[in-house]
Amino acid sequence: MKKQEFDETLKKIGLSRQEFADMTELAYSTIGNWHDEKKPVPGWVKSWLDNYVKAKNMDKVVEAVKPYIGDK
Repeated sequence: MKKQEFDETLKKIGLSRQEFADMTELAYSTIGNWHDEKKPVPGWVKSWLDNYVKAKNMDKVVEAVKPYIGDK
């Protein structure tokens, strides 16, 4: 993942760099230092973002079906 793709993905899913840093317990400056050649975006970031999106979508599904399943 290139830095531009990282930034575009964050924007698309509604996260700021600071929010990403807080959730992943990375220093904000670490994220700012990622560059395409010298310090590339780490490989785990793409899968983390993919899983974040899946989790947010699942939260929406759970909320949608909650009225129909009751408290069990």
